[in-house]
Amino acid sequence: MARYANPETLVDTEWVKNNLGKPGIKLVEIDVDTKQYDAGHIPGAIGFNWQTQLQDQVRRDIISKDAFEKLAGSAGISPNDIVILYGDNNNWFAAYGFWLFKIYGHKDVRLMNGGRVKWLNEKDRPMTTDVPKVTPATYKSTETHLELRAFLPQVFDAQKGGAWNLVDVRSPDEFTGKVIAPPGMTETAQRGGHIPGATSIPWSTAVNQDGTFKSPDELRSIYLEQKGVDPKKDTIAYCRIGERSSHTWFVLKYLLGLNNVKNYDGSWTEYGNVVAAPIEKG
Repeated sequence: MARYANPETLVDTEWVKNNLGKPGIKLVEIDVDTKQYDAGHIPGAIGFNWQTQLQDQVRRDIISKDAFEKLAGSAGISPNDIVILYGDNNNWFAAYGFWLFKIYGHKDVRLMNGGRVKWLNEKDRPMTTDVPKVTPATYKSTETHLELRAFLPQVFDAQKGGAWNLVDVRSPDEFTGKVIAPPGMTETAQRGGHIPGATSIPWSTAVNQDGTFKSPDELRSIYLEQKGVDPKKDTIAYCRIGERSSHTWFVLKYLLGLNNVKNYDGSWTEYGNVVAAPIEKG
């Protein structure tokens, strides 16, 4: 992992195993299926529910700074802790959690490479159903980095062409407008298609079969050479609700080291419902 642009943002499963229970290291599991944590998790890991704890429950938004401070503090996390995030679906919502921690300025947050599935598929990796006893901490965020987030006006500017890379990380069928949502998921937009000027690079192209990220050379080949993402331009990644795009945001910003990469968490759920928004199909 040393050849990634920011190798300190990744740890492997062996590192996690060797550091279980050490002071100053906090494990957090964030899943698409939030029942999985209850079925078994890495010893000492706290479980965050992405629907009820990472999103505002009244409006379509991330949680506020105050709510984030309360959430982190209630999990026993202090600003100086090393936070290790992992989850199912190749770390979709773990990456979303990473993005949120960075928005509110947490210094040392990392992803466990390969996520929950890799841990389960390896020998001698402990699991437990015991919920850890937490000593609440005082958490104060001293920085807010909203520049990591794209809002609709920026997306409208980006789709005019030229100045931005627009990366659509959804499936090819979602990109073309054949379907609005992945199989088994609720359709959350009235129109299908993609933002004009966007390049289709499904999030899954960044990972190996075991869920780990591909090598730096492979990632550069995929994003920069094959798909034409220009490292000199600012970049916006989007999907359907912002979780798959946070995975690609992590790849582009932290593994490849591109400057000014934003996650558009409004994604197609917002854009596909906007009256008179330009849409392309096919």
